[in-house]
Amino acid sequence: MTKPADDYEAVRIIVETLDGFDGEDQERIIRWAREKLRLPGSLPPQLPSLSPQVSHQPTPAIPQTATPKDLRTFVYEKAPKSDVQFAATVAFYYHFEAPPDERKETIAASDLKEACRLVNRKRLNNPLTTLNNARQLGLLDSAGRGLFSINSVGENLVAMTLPSTSENAATTRSRSKGTKRVSPRSRK
Repeated sequence: MTKPADDYEAVRIIVETLDGFDGEDQERIIRWAREKLRLPGSLPPQLPSLSPQVSHQPTPAIPQTATPKDLRTFVYEKAPKSDVQFAATVAFYYHFEAPPDERKETIAASDLKEACRLVNRKRLNNPLTTLNNARQLGLLDSAGRGLFSINSVGENLVAMTLPSTSENAATTRSRSKGTKRVSPRSRK
């Protein structure tokens, strides 16, 4: 016999799980969960306290830089290793980092082509194919014919994973001399 769903128990579990994170991380995790559950809209700026035993400390204000980063600087800092990572980085930039008057919810092949020009990156043979590949890999969502938006997986890649640390780069760069990769076919 299964236990019926209890709203307060679900809230208690969520609050306990998020308790160790700071406010900004809590908001991001909740936003990702809402996207994963395909819930409409966004969270209201102030949520009422649902649990009396949980104390909420005010989150420190996030310092705003006087001038937002330009696309070239942002891409240089993130150092995407592939075209699909580049596409996710561009979508992330336009969604979150661009100056307010340049922000976009979606990008198209023309935006990716222009981004290559702006960051002095080798031009993509077919930017639409790159965007579709990023969608198939789960980094972007389709937002209409030829339009793509960053999703929580792409956000996580750009915000948390890129640029790869020197430790990760060292382990994936090359094998030490003297070790030879043996393919499964040659073992027979």
